[in-house]
Amino acid sequence: MNYKNYYDILGVPKNAPEKDIKSSYRKLARKWHPDANPDNPRQAEEKFKDIQEAYEVLGDPEKRRKYDVLGSNWQQAAQQAEQQRRYRTAQGETAFDFGDLGGADGASGFSDFFDMFFSGVGRRQSAGPTRGFAQRGQDLETTIDLTLRDIFNGGKKAVSLQIEDVCPTCGGTGTRGGSLCPQCHGTGRLLKNKRFDVTIPRGVREGQRIRLAGQGGSGVSGGPNGDLYLIVRLTDDPTYKRRGDDLFVDLTVSVYDLVLGGDVNVPTLTGQVRMTIPPGTQNNRTLRLSGKGMPKARNGGTGDQYVRLVGQLPQNLTEKEKKLYKELAALRNGKP
Repeated sequence: MNYKNYYDILGVPKNAPEKDIKSSYRKLARKWHPDANPDNPRQAEEKFKDIQEAYEVLGDPEKRRKYDVLGSNWQQAAQQAEQQRRYRTAQGETAFDFGDLGGADGASGFSDFFDMFFSGVGRRQSAGPTRGFAQRGQDLETTIDLTLRDIFNGGKKAVSLQIEDVCPTCGGTGTRGGSLCPQCHGTGRLLKNKRFDVTIPRGVREGQRIRLAGQGGSGVSGGPNGDLYLIVRLTDDPTYKRRGDDLFVDLTVSVYDLVLGGDVNVPTLTGQVRMTIPPGTQNNRTLRLSGKGMPKARNGGTGDQYVRLVGQLPQNLTEKEKKLYKELAALRNGKP
């Protein structure tokens, strides 16, 4: 029987917080799952089994405390445990309570090291509704892609999202009846496609969260579900750029409109509006359309829209047009 360094197996330091241990476990479990390694399934299976065993200990506070206490004295503790096992066997008693981790032959399915010290210690709750205390489900987060018009209009929007939730078969432990859970393959989590009717607040900004109460992780032993938080991600718009509550748009206009002035049509999220260009306007000048930006989610009101005028020079000039431009240039330069 060899000592198992579970921290090394999961690639985390000894003082790693629970969330880091869980995160590393999920990442490694996906990487080394036999189904993801068809070219080397045997090595992947052994690696996956070690990862599952390490998390079974480090992911359980009581087992982790016992593991940390063993430290360099694990061999002495193993000798004492073996003596106790032989004594109980001689007395006709079961040496260890393998409980739900135990298979038909009374083994956990993990290494001898694990069975010696941790089988029956601090067993995790099964998926059954009658065991353990009711616990609220985890809050979950995912992203929701919204267009500029989705945010401008707000209101109800039906979306389909992929949510990671607790495996209903094993209750998130990754094991069932002493073996890897056949549904989640030991990860304790499953990806589910769910459809939601989401109320989009008008003017919500990128990175802000929309809360769906009770739509998060499933509760344990009858506990309430957690909440689902949708992180807003704005998709690129071909016409507008958003900065805060203001919108920015480029508008191509003729050089004659810049020089002589005139009225042009400008696209806005509420339709076309007429805008007057003053005579002698410089190329790339920006004009403001008050109140034509995004709704302000917090204080009410509306932002502005800024229009950058991009002058377009005429092409394929006729000989007469070229002559007129030469005459105009001469006039500007003070030549007769």
